[in-house]
Amino acid sequence: MNKVVAYVRLMRPVNCTMMGFAVIVGGLLTQLDAAASTWTSLAFGFTTGFMLTAASMIINDYYDREIDAVNEPARPIPSGLVKPKEALGFSVVPTVCGFAAAYLTNVYCLVAAVIAWTVFFAYTTVGKRSGLPGNLLVSACVATPFVYGSLAVAGRIEMNVLLFASMAFLSNTGREVTKGISDVEGDRTKNVKTLAVVYGERKAALSASAFYLSAVALSPLPWLMNLVSVWFIPFVAITDVGLAASSLMLLKDYSRRNAKHVKKTVLVWFIVGLLAFVFGMLK
Repeated sequence: MNKVVAYVRLMRPVNCTMMGFAVIVGGLLTQLDAAASTWTSLAFGFTTGFMLTAASMIINDYYDREIDAVNEPARPIPSGLVKPKEALGFSVVPTVCGFAAAYLTNVYCLVAAVIAWTVFFAYTTVGKRSGLPGNLLVSACVATPFVYGSLAVAGRIEMNVLLFASMAFLSNTGREVTKGISDVEGDRTKNVKTLAVVYGERKAALSASAFYLSAVALSPLPWLMNLVSVWFIPFVAITDVGLAASSLMLLKDYSRRNAKHVKKTVLVWFIVGLLAFVFGMLK
């Protein structure tokens, strides 16, 4: 049973569900109807997002096992619950499932899935130790599910989806920089050139806050461009206040402990931001 639980933990089901849900949001932002074809495409899209995210989490832990031994020793691989080669072999299962679901959706989705997978693999094997460029690669992977959802149901990318993907890209980059602050000790031992390692925690906190606030600055555009309804406003207001507050908290205290707290809190604002666009589709 411990082995099964360890494999589930490797997949990070919460992260996978969020990415799958992001695909659904991207699809619904493009085409909000009850057609069977729409919901079939969304089901395949959710499966692709969930499975490829699971595979990426496993591969990430495989390559990060030495760093995690310092920063996150309780994770399945550094704790010894799962052997590195076992984890790498297991990653094949969600990878195949994800690509199969993409193939069953449409050709655009298959191409997008291959590109997203390539970007993530480049990040894990090469980009991770590059610092900010690696952070940008991760954020591209986070923003892709929204675009993917739009492609899944309509074969095109709508402007409101593009705007939300941009906001997700910016805010997630801020979170990745924040993560670099919380992981600075392990990253320094492995020469991972995060902003926190190269320029120090204070400048990294300033950079993270700049990315968070850039996402906030984009948030009025969907309303101003008449792409969403009035229901968008209360949810996006909560998100904006939350990201601004998180930025202030990080600037006041950029210790490893507080950076971990901010990193987790920002996930809540991501979820509320998703709801802003979902409710914004209601007339």
